[in-house]
Amino acid sequence: MARLAGRSAGAPPRSTDVARLAGVSQKTVSRVMNSEQYVSADVRRRVMEAAEELGYRLNHAARALASGRTRSIGVVTLGTALYGPASLLMGVERAVRDTGYALRVVNTFEGDTMGIAGAVNSLLDQGVDGIVISEPIDEEDGDDLSVRVDVPFLVLGAPPPFVAPRVVTAGLVAHQLARAVTEHLLELGHTTVHHLAGPQRWYAARDRLEGWRATLAAHGRREPSVIAGDWSAASGYTAGRRLAADDSVTAVFAANDDMAIGLIRALLEAGRRVPEDVSVVGLDDIPVAAYVSPPLTTVRQPFDATAQDGLKRLVHAIENPDADPIPVHDPPVNLVVRSSTAPPPNRTTPLLRRITA
Repeated sequence: MARLAGRSAGAPPRSTDVARLAGVSQKTVSRVMNSEQYVSADVRRRVMEAAEELGYRLNHAARALASGRTRSIGVVTLGTALYGPASLLMGVERAVRDTGYALRVVNTFEGDTMGIAGAVNSLLDQGVDGIVISEPIDEEDGDDLSVRVDVPFLVLGAPPPFVAPRVVTAGLVAHQLARAVTEHLLELGHTTVHHLAGPQRWYAARDRLEGWRATLAAHGRREPSVIAGDWSAASGYTAGRRLAADDSVTAVFAANDDMAIGLIRALLEAGRRVPEDVSVVGLDDIPVAAYVSPPLTTVRQPFDATAQDGLKRLVHAIENPDADPIPVHDPPVNLVVRSSTAPPPNRTTPLLRRITA
């Protein structure tokens, strides 16, 4: 089929565009899209091919409202009970209450063949005015995210997966969090920092690894081999048994608190004291982090503040499509120093007195 001429670049396709491209009437397009009878197979095929080529989608909700809006926001999120994604979703749910919009959530799951693309398509078919992408992992097949999004969308903690008229981002970059952790351990006097990484399909795990790596390089420090975990305390325990056998290990940055807690358990069982022999830092500040033994040094993630800031900027983009976006202000990194970190063995520094004063 030949491309249509005369349409404004970037303008969303209409049923009239589909009709012209397919060589049928607008009424026939309506019949096909509504799955009505008395349409030949050939005509139905031509209309569907034209609609696919143009990226046309029937928006039932928008048609039903004179304003063209449903006052609803869709959320795509990974179906998981892990602390970070679950906390961010709860933050979004709380923030939406103050916007006057309804919330529609679609979960994805690891190994789901439809993945993000299918979830976004589902929300667009429901006529949402904007979409929040809180999806922390790569698609299984990598780069096939050919969804045409004609509403603003907010990305939380991951690179934008689609092209859209307005893209809004919010939240701390994991690279900054990893840098704060690594620099804290280096400032205590450790010559280098080992890293227990999360699964590399996760954007946050990759960013935390790169932040750790870049910080060591910036300070001219040796980069130890990375140990891979799966976010669970069990994987941290397994890594801890391995690290406990290496007397040169004095500092470890675990990519989340659960792995850090499992790591500490293994170190203590092997006779390596924390923090006297090995300092350990996690990330997230899960509720139990302050109550384990020793209390865990970690970075507190501002999930509620991130959600509130992101939703404010998304609603602004929805309701003011021609206005400039609200400026982005990165929140400060909140390193919570507890008892799981100290100078390396047989070393005290003035810096420690400054930190604990």
